[in-house]
Amino acid sequence: MTKSRKPYPSDVSDDEWALVAPYLTLLPEESGQRVHALREVFNGLRYVCAIS
Repeated sequence: MTKSRKPYPSDVSDDEWALVAPYLTLLPEESGQRVHALREVFNGLRYVCAIS
């Protein structure tokens, strides 16, 4: 479950996410699943790039 939080200016928009999401690999059902939402991980990467 993703906790609600105030969005950062670097967060991906819904339109941007629609373009990016299909290129990100989904895990097979039998493997361990992600703990964090992929969109939140992507937002974190964008934030790090923005402040670098």
